[in-house]
Amino acid sequence: MAVLLYLIALPLLPFPICSGASPWQTMTTGSHIRGEDHDKVFLLSPDATFSCGFHELGTNALTFSIWFTHTTDRTVVWTANLGNPVNGHGSKISFTREGNLLLNDVNGSTVWQSKTNWGKRTTVALLNSGNLVIRESTDQVVWQSFDSPTDTLLPSQPLTRETKLVSPSGHHILYFDNDNVLRLLYDGPEITSIYWPSPDYNALQNGRTRFNSSKVAVLDDKGIFRSSDGFKMTALDSGYGIKRRITIDYDGNFRMYSLNASNGNWTITGEALLQMCYVCSCPPGYEMNDTMSWNNGCKPAFSINCGQPQEDFIFVKIPHGDFYGFDLTSNKSISFEECMQICLDSCLCLSFTYKAGEGLCYTKDRLYNGQVYPYLPGDNYIKLPKKVTSRSSASRHSNITCSPNNAKVMLVSEDAYMKNSDNKNWAYFYIFAIILGAVELLFIMTGWYFLFKMHSIPKSMEEGNKMITSQFRRSTYRELVEATGKFKEELGNGGSGTVYRGILEDKKVVAIKKLTDVRQGEEEFWAEVTLIGKINHINLVRMWGFCSEGKHRLLVYEYVENESLDKYLFGDRRAQTLLSWSQRFKIALGTARGLAYLHHECLEWVVHCDVKPENILLTRDFEAKIADFGLSKLSKRDGPSFTFTHMRGTKGYMAPEWALNLPINAKVDVYSFGVVLLEIVTGRRVSSGITIDFEEMDFMQFVQQVKRMLARGADLDIVDATLKGHFNHEQATVMVKIAVSCLEERSKRPTMDQILKDLMVYNDEDNHPAYFFMTYNQMKQKQE
Repeated sequence: MAVLLYLIALPLLPFPICSGASPWQTMTTGSHIRGEDHDKVFLLSPDATFSCGFHELGTNALTFSIWFTHTTDRTVVWTANLGNPVNGHGSKISFTREGNLLLNDVNGSTVWQSKTNWGKRTTVALLNSGNLVIRESTDQVVWQSFDSPTDTLLPSQPLTRETKLVSPSGHHILYFDNDNVLRLLYDGPEITSIYWPSPDYNALQNGRTRFNSSKVAVLDDKGIFRSSDGFKMTALDSGYGIKRRITIDYDGNFRMYSLNASNGNWTITGEALLQMCYVCSCPPGYEMNDTMSWNNGCKPAFSINCGQPQEDFIFVKIPHGDFYGFDLTSNKSISFEECMQICLDSCLCLSFTYKAGEGLCYTKDRLYNGQVYPYLPGDNYIKLPKKVTSRSSASRHSNITCSPNNAKVMLVSEDAYMKNSDNKNWAYFYIFAIILGAVELLFIMTGWYFLFKMHSIPKSMEEGNKMITSQFRRSTYRELVEATGKFKEELGNGGSGTVYRGILEDKKVVAIKKLTDVRQGEEEFWAEVTLIGKINHINLVRMWGFCSEGKHRLLVYEYVENESLDKYLFGDRRAQTLLSWSQRFKIALGTARGLAYLHHECLEWVVHCDVKPENILLTRDFEAKIADFGLSKLSKRDGPSFTFTHMRGTKGYMAPEWALNLPINAKVDVYSFGVVLLEIVTGRRVSSGITIDFEEMDFMQFVQQVKRMLARGADLDIVDATLKGHFNHEQATVMVKIAVSCLEERSKRPTMDQILKDLMVYNDEDNHPAYFFMTYNQMKQKQE
């Protein structure tokens, strides 16, 4: 009966199976699985311990991962596209005929690949160890997932000088340092510091050796984790036959977990820091910025006035505590009383850490990265006004609580403190306060006057006022959850977030983008989106508002009916609605207008950084509207270039200067626009290569062929064949010429302003009000 069922199910498998191999253990080239079939396993280890395939990260978001098959939570041990999930519909994992393992998103873009091209006899398999391997024809391993761990190490998987473990938050890293010591590093948005082994001791004092340069750490099958620097961790249940893993968790501690095979749950059987505590309650005299989230840290419930008598202060002790980084001063071989006096004498000092054994004194001007360890050879003392400690018990406050599952660093704003300790300036302060009070009174009186006058404003003007002030607003997270029906209807998914359809309280239909990777603080984010909200152009998607609440960052855009350009050039819409030539030229012209406005007319210089068909939306009349220019990059106009912390854009549309690590300016958008122009003309995804006359060629080969075609004055046989010759030859020629010029080296590329002028010369709709932007010279040139 089992054999019969197997024979029936065999033809239904979505991929071929290697002869002589059990189902899903080894796969040959040409195999694939689609996002819609994410409930099916792509590969299974021979003993069924591990599974590999699409793993659901959230609503309609998938990762290509490896996980434990029989655990209650399908514990993931490796992920290819960490931080960059693909759409649950239209994405695909494929093992190409060249032997390359590929992950493609719904738009066809390659999100991840193994970069192996060993031919048709290449195979991919998931081993009993949890290692995903690709073998060439001689059975030699040419790629393996063990070489690129994420947050987990499995038994026999080595951590080496080339690899590291990174916590899910992205801020905690386990790695080998230059001195051959295995360390834990906190790399946050504001500060970077080593926190294990104790930075207060040298390697020898921490029980490590710096003289073994092999730099390797590995967990064996018995449950012993050994490092070449002498560190050793042994599982409480050490012995063979138990499934284990080493994982660096959200709180930055790395732990050994053992699997209970009877219930599928994990138990902690070892950890690097026996009692790790980040300060996750506010220190004495401080309160949470946001009572719903620790992400915004703490704020002082008091203010320190420079010149305030020293007897007004008291110090509250946090045993074995410290705030790493932002040391105001450091002093050696001094007494506790001398250290305390240094802090009292400084208006900037908020606390000090004293290490009695060596008489070390560190005064702090910011309280950030607060940590408490039982072995820390010192204590921290927080400086507080006596009136604060009298309102609440200092002893109760000094009991800092810890929670490894909700560990956060604390950031206290220094803006709350006056930094001038010179008493003679207080006179100026009082004068300033009096002037400020007078100005404030004047504003209040003026406000009341206009409020009174509003009653006499005509109703039509009052409604207009309301409309203007409501064009850009800040929404709460709850409002946008309700507007989207709990993020029910997804419109699109990209590297920066997912877009959902929503309906606001005033019945306006909007597109709400939920951002996934925003590194700005709340105030910086608020300032940037407010500025972007003022940008208004017919060829730009209008931003109506935003939400910045705790960890939630959302943008509210106008809703554009006809989706994005790629759907009509390469996707499902192409079969339903073939873009006419006039529509294509109009889209190219509108896109050029939008980019020219961003580059040359905005008060701030805006570079998009990700111009592609997916970010060109089409209205009901097929007018182009550029999306996703918000949060791209803004700068003052006198700045020659931008500084980026990481590459931005989409492969195939990115200018070479990204890869060459050159300064970035507006010419990166010009390059991307050139690629888009070629795709509008050809109707094909030329950015990922193209086939002409049965000859496969990459993008740059195609561009060189186009150049030769233009030089010969040959017919443009690259125009989309589905148009059946119904296109304007002059317009097509100028579009191709512009596209080629956009793809030159940066200094030779035209500006978007020049591109717009060149396209306008060939615009045959110049009598339409929306297109009446030609200069007198352009009109005269066209008439001639």
